[in-house]
Amino acid sequence: MLKTDPDTWTDPRHREGARAEQLAAGVLSRDGFRIVEQRFRFRRHDIDLVARRGGLVVFVEVKSRNGKQFGSALEAITARKQRELARVAGAWLQRHGRSGDVCRFDVVTVEGARVEWLQSAFRPLWR
Repeated sequence: MLKTDPDTWTDPRHREGARAEQLAAGVLSRDGFRIVEQRFRFRRHDIDLVARRGGLVVFVEVKSRNGKQFGSALEAITARKQRELARVAGAWLQRHGRSGDVCRFDVVTVEGARVEWLQSAFRPLWR
């Protein structure tokens, strides 16, 4: 599923992020979603996973933390980050969206061995 092999990456944070994305993809797949895009980039920003189940498109931000030193994974999804994700999602929908698609924004947090999936984590103000 990954475009490149994380084992070849030198930064352990990047390897941990890739592992978290794989865990998140597995959770969504078990719930009937098909992962249609990983790390979709638009300009300088990206969305970790784009998943589809029928006409529902889910844009997923995956956050991983090994401790509480920098706050929880969910706290990292600031208003600014939400605006960036909405912008990237809009670009994805223009390129790949289908008539009648409904979308939502989810967050999957990975903290140690604990994986949590927050559905409809936020609703962007579309411009």
